[in-house]
Parts: sequence; C-alpha cells; structure tokens
Amino acid sequence: MPITAGDFRNGVTFEMDGQPMQVIEFQHVKPGKGAAFVRTKYKNIITGAIREESFNPSAKFENAYVERRDMEYSYADGNLYYFMNPETYELEPVDKANLSDGFRFVKENETCTLSFYNGTCFSVEPPNFVVLEITETDPGFAGNTATNATKPATVETGAEVKVPLFIEPGERIQIDTRTGEYLGRAKG
Repeated sequence: MPITAGDFRNGVTFEMDGQPMQVIEFQHVKPGKGAAFVRTKYKNIITGAIREESFNPSAKFENAYVERRDMEYSYADGNLYYFMNPETYELEPVDKANLSDGFRFVKENETCTLSFYNGTCFSVEPPNFVVLEITETDPGFAGNTATNATKPATVETGAEVKVPLFIEPGERIQIDTRTGEYLGRAKG
C-alpha cells in the first residue's frame, strides 16, 4: 500500500529509487503563496546516507518493510558473524561491515537486534548495556577518586575501555555499548 509524503512521521520507512529510507525529521509547510510541501530529512537505511528534500504532500512512495528480529550471537568465522534464531535454531550469517562499533562489547550467546530489508540483514544492534569481566589493566589502588582519573582496561571480548583507577583485573563492570563508557561495577 503506497504512502504519501503527507503521511510522513518520524521513524516512517518508505522506498525511493529502490532503496529503503527512514524519516528522521519532517515539517509540513504551508506558505502564504504557492502550494504546501513537506520538508523532510531522511536516511538511507542500508548506507546510512542522510539527505534533506522537500516533497509535494501528495507524492506517493511504496512502504519499505523493515523486519527486526532478536537473535543470539553464536560465533565469528573470518568476516562472517553468525546469529541464531532462538525459535528455529537457524544460523544467519552477517557480514562484519553491518556490525555497529558497539558490537566489540558483545560476547557469545548475547541477544542482539538484527534489522532485515527484503530478507537481507543490514544492521545489528547490540544490547545497550553489557556486563563484562576485566582481563587486563594496571593494578588498582584506593584513593585518588576525586580527580576522575581513568586508565585503559581490556575486557573479555578484547575491547578496550577507560575505567577508574581503583578497578582491578577480574572485576565485572557494566558498559554502555552505545558510547563505550564504563558505568560502574556489576552487581552480584
């Protein structure tokens, strides 16, 4: 079923020139003279390219159906990363280029959200927060917490994160995968 530019809202997906697009911002403009138009900022879902364009409110586009599935990260083999569908136990190979920067904090058996367009995965979103163990860092020392000083630490996935000076190897910490920031010691 076609969608018109007049139906645009934030997050709406549509097809243009055979590519899936998502509305980031929109504004319905009704000037004193001339015809109304819809000023739109949209993103190509696959390439990430962002454009701004004005459309006639009656301009028609096909709906772009983006399917989102929660899948479990299984293992990596070269540039392919395999995710298991928890219902069918089928493995879905995903190219390394489709992984976000936050994926470096994902360990095996973590659930990620995969986005598909026409049956092809174009994006993998890791969970927003993960708990990982510190495998390597300089020895910790008490005190010196007022300066907000940090030191580099390596976590069990091999990623590096900045942690406070008092954190020791073997401790479990919580990390925000969107920013790569240390949030605190893990409870339990």
